[in-house]
Amino acid sequence: MNAKGISRRDFLKIGGAGAAGAALLGLAGCGQGGGQGEEEEGARGLVERGSIRIEMPTHMIPPDPNTAIMQNGAEQAARDMGVDVQFRGPDNFDIPEIQRIFEAAVAAEPDGIAATLPDADALGPIIRRAVDKGIPVVLFNAGLDHYKELGALTYYGQTEYEAGVEAGKRMSREGVDNLLVINHQQGQLTLETRYEGCRDGLGGTVKQIAVDGSDPTATRNGIETALRQNPDANGMITLGPGVAEQAMRAIKAAGRQDSVKLATFDISKPVLQAVQNGRILFAIDQQMFLQTYLSAVTLATYLLWRLSPVSAAPTGPSFVTEENAEEIIELAGRGIH
Repeated sequence: MNAKGISRRDFLKIGGAGAAGAALLGLAGCGQGGGQGEEEEGARGLVERGSIRIEMPTHMIPPDPNTAIMQNGAEQAARDMGVDVQFRGPDNFDIPEIQRIFEAAVAAEPDGIAATLPDADALGPIIRRAVDKGIPVVLFNAGLDHYKELGALTYYGQTEYEAGVEAGKRMSREGVDNLLVINHQQGQLTLETRYEGCRDGLGGTVKQIAVDGSDPTATRNGIETALRQNPDANGMITLGPGVAEQAMRAIKAAGRQDSVKLATFDISKPVLQAVQNGRILFAIDQQMFLQTYLSAVTLATYLLWRLSPVSAAPTGPSFVTEENAEEIIELAGRGIH
């Protein structure tokens, strides 16, 4: 049981993203057809929806392919709900820079804030200040263990530890007993939690390898070095898709394609293609489009009608394998996965 009275197991069982999503998407669709009379009256809220401004400060950096997917989700929600959503992130993963983005979001005095929480100690007080000022907040992607204590309405995201455990178990079933976990952003709580889950799920030898995720060449070189230093490793999990792309190159350069099985958290087009052709065993999709989409929609429905989920809602883990990669690739081409 976590600090909010909801266990991670219960979080997974809730099915909250589906339930909340159906309800909120239904609300978003109401009135789109230009209905008259009672339906038009019912769609009116406490504020004019066209006046709603939502700030979305995050830790997402431009090189991360998931950043564009998150932006797409936010923009789609803005169109569907008829509100303004400003998605923001740093040039590099740098906590002081992220703090400045969060501070600017609060200073802008928006109607609502949807934010990631990669570092609760550094960013939590800023979120608490926003809530104390009367700004409704939704957390997504990172912050499950802190959203209630900070006063956020809800949380959308993946249970990272359970996702790691399941990833470790899947690797074990594939015969992996010596696993390298590649961490491209040291100190990022989400990635540390994923590693811990992988370690506990595998039940064998697990070693965390730190690389510089901001530089693809440095990432690849770091992975090649790890492969040389760990000749007995027979499995590798990367904690992000860009790293997985470099890992494929590093494994090939090291001549270890037949001895090292690769899997990854999060997806990109090259990762999906590699899953489809068998170069990557599986990829974990936490459905980031849905995270930003539902966060913005939730703030809009709360500001309009005081409607919001009553608990956190999981959006992952969802596993992409060779069997379902084709349809996910089609949707990825539309910027949804």
